[in-house]
Amino acid sequence: MLLGSSLGSLAQQKFSPKKIQALKEEAAQIVEANHKQSQVMVDKIFSFAELGFQEVESSKYLTGVLEANGFTIETGISGIPTAWWATWSNGEGPVIALGSDVDNIPKASQYPGVAYHKPMVEGAPGHGEGHNAGIPLNITAALAVKQIMERENIGGTLILWPGIAEELVAAKAWYTRDGLFDGVDLCIFTHVANNLGVSWGQANGTGLISVEYSFSGDAAHSAGAPWRGKSAADAVELMNIGWNYKREHLHPLKRSHSVITDGGDQPNVVPSKASIWYYFRDVKYDGIMEMYEQATNIAKGAALMTETEMSYKVLGTAWPRHFNKVIAETMYENIQKVGLPEWDEKDQTLAKAVQKEMGSEEQGLATELSELGKPSEEIRSGGSDDIGDVSWVVPTVTLRFPSNIPGLPGHHWSNAIAMATPIAHKGVTAGAKAEAMTILDFLLQPELVDQAWDYFTNVQTKEETYKPMITADDAPPIYLNEGIMKQFRPQLEKFYYDETKYDTYLEQLGVTYPTVKN
Repeated sequence: MLLGSSLGSLAQQKFSPKKIQALKEEAAQIVEANHKQSQVMVDKIFSFAELGFQEVESSKYLTGVLEANGFTIETGISGIPTAWWATWSNGEGPVIALGSDVDNIPKASQYPGVAYHKPMVEGAPGHGEGHNAGIPLNITAALAVKQIMERENIGGTLILWPGIAEELVAAKAWYTRDGLFDGVDLCIFTHVANNLGVSWGQANGTGLISVEYSFSGDAAHSAGAPWRGKSAADAVELMNIGWNYKREHLHPLKRSHSVITDGGDQPNVVPSKASIWYYFRDVKYDGIMEMYEQATNIAKGAALMTETEMSYKVLGTAWPRHFNKVIAETMYENIQKVGLPEWDEKDQTLAKAVQKEMGSEEQGLATELSELGKPSEEIRSGGSDDIGDVSWVVPTVTLRFPSNIPGLPGHHWSNAIAMATPIAHKGVTAGAKAEAMTILDFLLQPELVDQAWDYFTNVQTKEETYKPMITADDAPPIYLNEGIMKQFRPQLEKFYYDETKYDTYLEQLGVTYPTVKN
C-alpha cells in the first residue's frame, strides 16, 4: 500500500484532473471507433455456441486476438484446458484484472434477430445467457486503454481472463485457490444485462456449492434374481426423497435443485451405479455449508438403507458476492457520462416482439439508466455467480451492460435472440466505454486503489473471512459437457461466423433484422 501511495502522488503531479478527463474521453472515442471489431468478436463467440469446459474455439479465438495485440498468454491455468491468463504490462503501476464468462446454455440454440423460437440446430447449445459478449467488451476496453498507456507512458498492468464454465460455477474458485489474483489490485468483471449499471455491497442472490453424490451397489437380473441386487438407483431415489422432505424446513432464502446424472443402464439390470447432482444455495457461506452437511448425512442414510457404498465430489462453488464501494462509485460516474445506447426503431421492434412472444410486458429496451446499486435492507435470494469467490480475495465489481432484452426468463432460447444483433453490439460498445474510463481513473489516480483496499479490509472483510469450499485435492470437472459438444459440434461448425465473407452474422445467416411474426 505504501507503493500505491507513492504512485498516487506521482500520478497527481503528472496528470491534472483536466488531462485525466481528456484521456477518458479519448478512450471512449477509441472504443467507438473500434465498434466494428467488437461486433465481429461478439458474433464470432455467439456462433461457436460452446458449453462450459468445452470452450475450445472461443478460447482459441479470443487469445489469438489478444496475442496479436501484444498480450502474453498462459493457457491451461488451474488444470483447465480452455482457461487462460492474458497479461500486458507497461511497467510499475496498478494491476487491473478484467474478467467475463464465455460458456453457454444447453438446448438454447436460436437464430439471432428472430423474435420466436427458431433453433439453428435442434437440441443444441446456444448463448441463452449472453456470455458471448463480455470478453469482447473487455478486449475492446483494454485495447483502448493500452493505446493511451503506451503513448502517455502510463505505468500499470492489464490482465484479461475468462470465467470458464460459469454455468457450472466451476472455475473461479479454482483460480482463487491457486492464487491467480495474488498481486492484483482490483478486478472489473462484466456481465450482460438489459441496462448499464453497477452496484456495491452484498449483492442480491446466493452463493452455492455444487455436489454430485454417487452410489455403488451390486447388479442382478431384475426379474430373475432381484433379491441378489443392491440398487444404486434406489439409493439415489431415497436420497432425493429425504432431501425433498428436508426442503419443508429450509429457510426461504435458501435454494436447492438437482438432476439425476446416472439412473442406471436399462430396466432389466439392477443398477450397480447411480448418481445425483445438487446445487445447495444460501445467502451466507455458513448456510451453504450447513446444507452441504445435511445433504451428505441424508446420502449416508440412503446408502445404509440400500446397503450400497456412497461417495461424493464437489463440482463447483460460488461464494455470495460482495462488491467494492469505491470501484462502483467511480464506475457509476463514468456510466452516467456514457449513458445508454441510442436504440433505433428496429431494435425496439425486436425487443417488443420478443417480450410479446414470452408473455412479458411490451416495454421495449431501457431508455433510462438504472441507479447505482446499494446494499439492500432486505437480502433477496436468487442466482449465483462464482465471481463471488474473486470478490473475497481482491476488490471487485461487476459492470452490467445493456445487450439483452428486459422481461425474459433467463437460461432460455429467448435470451439468445438479441445476442448477435445491433442490440448486443451497441450495449458492448457502451459498456466498453464505461470500463475503459474506469480503468484510466484507477491507473491515473492510484490513491483510488488504496481507498478500494481500505473498504475491502476495514468494511467487507472486517468480520468475515473467505474460506474456500474446495480443497487442494479437488480437481475441476473438465469432463462435463464433453459428450454433448461431441454430439453437436459437427452440426454447429456449419454455422461458424466467417467475418472475411460477411459483414455481420445476421447477414451470413440470411436473417432480416428484425424478423417478427406478422
